[in-house]
Amino acid sequence: MTSKSVAEAMTRRRLLGVAAATSAGLVLPSSVHGAEGRPVARPPAGMTRLSIPGKVVKVQGSNTLQEGGLWPKPAAAKLLLQRAMTALTGESDLGRAFAAFVHKDDRVAIKPNGLGGGRGATMASNKELIVEIVRGVMAAGVPAERILIFEQYQSFLRGTRVLDEKLKLHSDFPEGVQTAIHDNRDAVMDKVTVSGVPTRFVRPFTEATAVINVPVIKDHSLCGYTGALKNITHGCTTNPQSFHAHGCSPQIAELYAQDVVKSRVVLHIKDGFKALYDGGPKDRKRKCRVPHEAVYASTDPVALDYVGWQVVDKLRKDNGLATLQASGREPTYIRVAGDLGLGIGDEARIALRELRA
Repeated sequence: MTSKSVAEAMTRRRLLGVAAATSAGLVLPSSVHGAEGRPVARPPAGMTRLSIPGKVVKVQGSNTLQEGGLWPKPAAAKLLLQRAMTALTGESDLGRAFAAFVHKDDRVAIKPNGLGGGRGATMASNKELIVEIVRGVMAAGVPAERILIFEQYQSFLRGTRVLDEKLKLHSDFPEGVQTAIHDNRDAVMDKVTVSGVPTRFVRPFTEATAVINVPVIKDHSLCGYTGALKNITHGCTTNPQSFHAHGCSPQIAELYAQDVVKSRVVLHIKDGFKALYDGGPKDRKRKCRVPHEAVYASTDPVALDYVGWQVVDKLRKDNGLATLQASGREPTYIRVAGDLGLGIGDEARIALRELRA
């Protein structure tokens, strides 16, 4: 049996179990929904966070990259983020746009992706975009001291250039913004069992009341594509290596289905200034890292990952490579996540709005 058929068989069994428990009025199994003892985030009193399943905004720029083609120009990051947030929320003011997702009383955590940064910060979420996200959150009324940027390892956070050469918060950020690394160890919540494996989500994640996810667009050697869903599931747990079998599917979907996740990840802003169409998740095939010059925004990680998967597949075909499915690395977890109600995984139901800045 192939890894894909194993994952699909496991998923069918779990979905049937969920449906049976629901119809019988039973408590849902812990591998699918949270239970007592697991920290569930609730918005501050009187706030309802904006959620638009299926909507993905892409803002395409041109001449957005600094000399060398690695990092965006600060003005370009600001412009593309502003346009994306306006198109997503209908608010032309950046502070009001972010206020649809965060409140002045929130503890806001921002999770970039620095794995592909490595030496030279080549394929990580970019500091220039993260700075503008922080400014948007502050414009919504959140004090700098209640904003945390966190990653798995110090090298990953350094790869985003959020940390400078002295491993201090870069001077481009407003004073008071906090940083943290968790080393896959810093967790205080009770263990949960997901896909048959005990795990915990890390403290920088669980102590936040609102999390903004800042993934990138990358090929992945195990699961085919890595974007919004995996940046949270494998970037915020204590034993991500335990969820790699059979293409990480259905594990990514089942990890994201935990209430501890669903209750606190409020917004996804995908850094698409570059894309990696083969050789991921680390940036080891430099010729496969190409300019993409876009910023995406969505409240739906499933729809956003489906769109990102199509970007990678198009780049692969344009460069003479087989699609992820034909390569035996179809990211089936995206469809599973849709089946679990975590977002929209059906292309016909995804509303992709594409704009040029």
